[in-house]
Amino acid sequence: MAITSEKPKKPIRLHLRSQYRYAIIYVVVTFAVLLFLNLYCSKTSEELFCQSKKVYMVERCQLAAQEIGALEVFNTSSVSTALSQMSTLRVTRLIVTDADGVCIYDTQGEAPGTLIRLPEVMDALESNDVFSWSYGDGAMDSQAASPVFSKGVMVGCVYMLDHDTAQGALIQSLQNNILTITLVLEVLVILFSIAFAAVFSHRLDRILASMRIIREGDYTHKVEMGGQDELTYLGAEFNDLTDRLQESENRRRQFVSDASHELKTPLASIKLLSDSIMQNDMDTETVREFVSDIGNEADRLNRMTQKLLSLTKVESLPDNDYEIMYMAPTVERVVRMLSGIAEKSGITIETDFSGDRPILILEDDLYQIAFNLVENGIKYNVPGGTLHISLQKQKENAILMVRDSGMGIPADSLEHIFKRFYRVDKARSRKTGGSGLGLSIVKTIVERNNGTIQVESTLGKGSVFTVTFPAFDPEEAFE
Repeated sequence: MAITSEKPKKPIRLHLRSQYRYAIIYVVVTFAVLLFLNLYCSKTSEELFCQSKKVYMVERCQLAAQEIGALEVFNTSSVSTALSQMSTLRVTRLIVTDADGVCIYDTQGEAPGTLIRLPEVMDALESNDVFSWSYGDGAMDSQAASPVFSKGVMVGCVYMLDHDTAQGALIQSLQNNILTITLVLEVLVILFSIAFAAVFSHRLDRILASMRIIREGDYTHKVEMGGQDELTYLGAEFNDLTDRLQESENRRRQFVSDASHELKTPLASIKLLSDSIMQNDMDTETVREFVSDIGNEADRLNRMTQKLLSLTKVESLPDNDYEIMYMAPTVERVVRMLSGIAEKSGITIETDFSGDRPILILEDDLYQIAFNLVENGIKYNVPGGTLHISLQKQKENAILMVRDSGMGIPADSLEHIFKRFYRVDKARSRKTGGSGLGLSIVKTIVERNNGTIQVESTLGKGSVFTVTFPAFDPEEAFE
């Protein structure tokens, strides 16, 4: 029986997406706010009706108390007569008591002769104007009481009860309207939150889908977002990133292709020479010559490898702390190092460092820039030619200029000479040991130190390489 094993599948994790979580939080927060506003508005409306009713009831009690207090005789008949003449007293029930709280008049005719122990009556008999209020079941119950004074002596009190269903219905209607508005607003908030989360999720899914496509290696893919929000900006940045990735991939492929081609040539030469030695009977002098050629090819291969390593190192180095330095001492050291090679070719090196200015740069970087430019000026010069090296001032810049009297560079090659492995004259470059990497290294180092490099050339007259760095001004730096 065969036993097969399958790679376990990752469990599917169901989770609430962040935009929906935020939508739920937004709904809950808005619901809490709307609920608070609903309760606040309802309570406020009740208090407004209460204040209005209080003014009305207390005024009516005081008015009735004044009329009763003006009576010469304080009894049921006189009170009934006085109150019957007051058409403004539109209340549900009105009770008048004497100073002991005994009822002497009741509009409902139930309490005359009985002791009234209502809290409002008890408080009014202590010479206070009293009002109480309650609301429920669509009705508003208001109670008010005021003391009755006759010739400065309290002789009783007036108590009023008003069961107002009209205003109660108005309060209930108002509260129902507020509640309806609250519910409608909350439903709109929910619908808006769901719609917003769905749209946001859809747009975000497009970015995530694009990321998965890019992860598979399709750097030409672009995401179209539309709109003017942060996701649009994110989509634009994402497209810019894919462009950079595509450019980097193209450079990598070109680099691998160029490096393979360049390394293949010396390797093929070594293989051919070694096979010739092994397969043919040669005299000692011929073998020595072939072995010498193999050594030269091996040296060229080693130089090319070192150049590649140097270029990789330069591109991967982080920004370092710069040094404040003049260029002249470093350039002079480079000239001393290469003067022997120049003498063998009969090349005269002229220098002018009168315009030297301090710059911010690492000494090793400056040395490598100057070494490559001076070495190229010697290698690709004509026998007996001149190489002029100068340091100049130009406004706020410091300039390193290397001018040779070589054969010059064709106009169609000027824009390519800083590319890796590019050589104007491949046959001559191999003869001089050129790898097509020196100027690429120089350009990378110059730009890493906030500088620029330019070249001008005329066929038959020579070339001029100009490196420009921002000059360092100590006075400005320490202000």
